[in-house]
Amino acid sequence: MRDRLADMDAGGDLDDQPDFYGDGPVNTLEERVADLLGTEAAVFFPTGTMAQQVALRYGAERTGHPTVALHPIGHLEVDERHAYAHLSGLRSTWPTTAPRNPTAEEITALAEPVSTVVIELPLRDAGFVLPGWDELVAVSAAARAIGARVHFDGARIWESTPHLAHTLSEIADLADSTYVSFYKTIGGISGAALAGTTELASYARIWRHRYGGEVFQQWPAALTALAGLGRELPRIPEYVRHARTVAAALTALPGARVYPEPPHTHRFRLWLPHPAQALNDAALALAEQEKVWFVAGWQETAVPGMAMTEITVATPALEWTTEDITEIGERFLSHALDS
Repeated sequence: MRDRLADMDAGGDLDDQPDFYGDGPVNTLEERVADLLGTEAAVFFPTGTMAQQVALRYGAERTGHPTVALHPIGHLEVDERHAYAHLSGLRSTWPTTAPRNPTAEEITALAEPVSTVVIELPLRDAGFVLPGWDELVAVSAAARAIGARVHFDGARIWESTPHLAHTLSEIADLADSTYVSFYKTIGGISGAALAGTTELASYARIWRHRYGGEVFQQWPAALTALAGLGRELPRIPEYVRHARTVAAALTALPGARVYPEPPHTHRFRLWLPHPAQALNDAALALAEQEKVWFVAGWQETAVPGMAMTEITVATPALEWTTEDITEIGERFLSHALDS
């Protein structure tokens, strides 16, 4: 929490006035996001779940279609408890169930009109995977051709720029609305934003209030987000480059697999042929005995004896060389075998 206090100091002048229902530092953050994404406006939300519901509701009201096209393993289906259906009465259709975002052909082949096509960048539960730039352009065009809006679930869009080889504003320009998170990647304490046109922003502010998101003061979240944007955005290309080094080194461990290979962002998935509990115990033992934190958060998979975890390469990992990973990985696995 003391680090968070330092972030607040870095994010703005603490001698200024706090926000009052969304002005002051919150307004500064909204302007910063709109500038980064090249949109007319951006609206701060206390949660991404709330921001996404507003985006889908807006699309349904403007088009008259209650159906949204999204991925079955995306945030809206897996992490947001189907809020779009329970709160707004919308329903979903899945253009694909493959572990990737839909293609232009799959959008064109949709059997019913949809109000919004949702693209998650990157698709987290598929392994933080991204389409290629030309594929993303084609999907956006296909959605518009069938009369649908395009919404980017960009909780982690910040880390998508190296793989897509385009700026944040060039990416967001392909969508009608973009949601971003301030605690994922950026390191803020909470909060999100919905970016798009001034018309969308006006609508979003009304529905933010109706959903209970018009919070009296949110300057701690705004200031840590501003600090994180300044600190983390310039580092992301280096994180992504080093993630490829880390992934390659991890594949040298006995029985290891990573996906995608190479990683599309600075996050990827790792599998090892050991029980999840043994690997989590090994991570804790290594930390207790050597003060080294390697890889934890292991989960069982559908393959017996094979566990999976997610790797994030950020500032602390930049100090790790291939040799470090190989050497410590071997010690880690020796603890797993002892469990």
